[in-house]
Amino acid sequence: MNITIRCKNTGRSHKVPVGFNLEEVYEMLDLHMPYGPTSAKVNNKVEGLHFTFFNDKDVEFLDITSSSGLRTYTRSLFFVLYKAVRDTYGSAARLRIDTPVSNGYYCRLRLPEGRAVDQEVVNKLKERMEQIIKADLPFHRITCPTEQAVTRFRQDGLESKAKLLEGLGKLYTTYYTLDDTADYFYGSLLIKTSQIYLFDLQLFADGLFLRIPDSKNPSELRPMVEQPKMFEVFNEQHRWNEILGITTVGEFNAACTKGLTNDLINLSEALQEKKISRLADRIAANKDIKVILIAGPSSSGKTTFSKRLSVQLMACGLKPLPISTDDYFVDRTKTPLDADGNYDFEHIDAMNIDLLTTQINALIQGKEVETPRYDFTTGKSVPSGHRYHLGEHDILILEGIHALNPRLTEGVDDKHKFKIYASALTTILLDDHNYIPTTDNRLLRRIVRDHKYRARSAQETIAQWPSVRRGEERWIFPFQEEADEMVNTALLFELAALRDQALPLLEEVPESAPEYSEAYRLRKFLTYLKPISTRGLPPTSLLREFLGGSTFKYW
Repeated sequence: MNITIRCKNTGRSHKVPVGFNLEEVYEMLDLHMPYGPTSAKVNNKVEGLHFTFFNDKDVEFLDITSSSGLRTYTRSLFFVLYKAVRDTYGSAARLRIDTPVSNGYYCRLRLPEGRAVDQEVVNKLKERMEQIIKADLPFHRITCPTEQAVTRFRQDGLESKAKLLEGLGKLYTTYYTLDDTADYFYGSLLIKTSQIYLFDLQLFADGLFLRIPDSKNPSELRPMVEQPKMFEVFNEQHRWNEILGITTVGEFNAACTKGLTNDLINLSEALQEKKISRLADRIAANKDIKVILIAGPSSSGKTTFSKRLSVQLMACGLKPLPISTDDYFVDRTKTPLDADGNYDFEHIDAMNIDLLTTQINALIQGKEVETPRYDFTTGKSVPSGHRYHLGEHDILILEGIHALNPRLTEGVDDKHKFKIYASALTTILLDDHNYIPTTDNRLLRRIVRDHKYRARSAQETIAQWPSVRRGEERWIFPFQEEADEMVNTALLFELAALRDQALPLLEEVPESAPEYSEAYRLRKFLTYLKPISTRGLPPTSLLREFLGGSTFKYW
């Protein structure tokens, strides 16, 4: 008996036997993907190649040039690393996939008897990983009653996975085995280890650094980028999480069940406010600083951060003067064009840099200036009628995506500038082997905010997200290490707070839409978190920018 598969890769419909899995269908269609397939969209939902067909389906095979395909490859590599750790150092060793940084993944490794992680350890693990890959071992997919999975993970010392699964309340759980090693992953894996064709393992700080292929150039590894400031911000937050005893979602859910939700909210908010207060003290102590530059990617919370920083600066005796970079756009006719011939408003040359630097320098020198106003209706820069000058205790605050780009303020003496990079750097883990991408944190924030304040559906926000990310990679991320201070705007509890507002919006994305696969993935992820009430959030909370109820004015 045959069924019909409509394959996007071939542009045709095909008859295939009932009971074939995705791998068998791929081979039958004689497709050629040099770097795949790693997974596939089945009716716009990403599935592993283990998926078996019993009904007609739409199919699109994915390789590592797609974000979903690369995630499948990376998860499988995590599993290989974990097995290598167990094979080499036994079940007492603990591996934690800790931080996405420097275009790779920093992994903490705790070895028996307190042994330090050194080059010898790295060499042994890399050699064992290569052996596992060469052995062509299958990733077996197993479904069983949840209590059985919990028991096995607890016996294997994977307490974070046991707690996560216990908190889900599901009757059955699906996990994977690699030879005699078991693991649980949020998402699909490859069929066999030999599909992993490229990786590297290096010594990094006091742990491991796992490198993966570059999705834009799959024959090469992602180029390693030095990010010491970002790494330290992650480490600082992880240290606080460990002090709190909450490093994973399973631990967070358990704490909320015990009635500790308000305590976690209050402590998280206090830690963030203390960070902002210390930053204001540092700025106020340096009389040369006249302009604060704040940059960050979309939905990083930089607007609320700048307002809270302004409050703390006033408490230090300074008077913040905010300047919007949106008012320094060049006339629309002078705006650079993108590859498709559309106006590229995120390009730095869309800004009137000469005017901005001239006015900042004039203000620093005590002169009065009239700032422009950009008329978005006519696409022209016009006089605003607002005149400003800096008094003895005044300080400029300039917020925008290009704020850390040296070109934006190249005419301003560095001693007068203080540069801040703000982003939502998610530090809580799903479990020891499943990190939560910071981009998911920001995307969920944006979905909720766009619906609440911009009348946009989740589908529209998800559709726009790749373009937003491309702009960030070009204009924001290359300059983040230029910052004098890097600030993490993520809150320990925020994903649980966003859950109940985000889920209904994601459920509205139709299955027929290309954005459905991403919406489904985010929905599945949010179900791992126990929802919490947002009533306990203070009105100045950074999260209020997205959830509503803030005492700050934004628009």
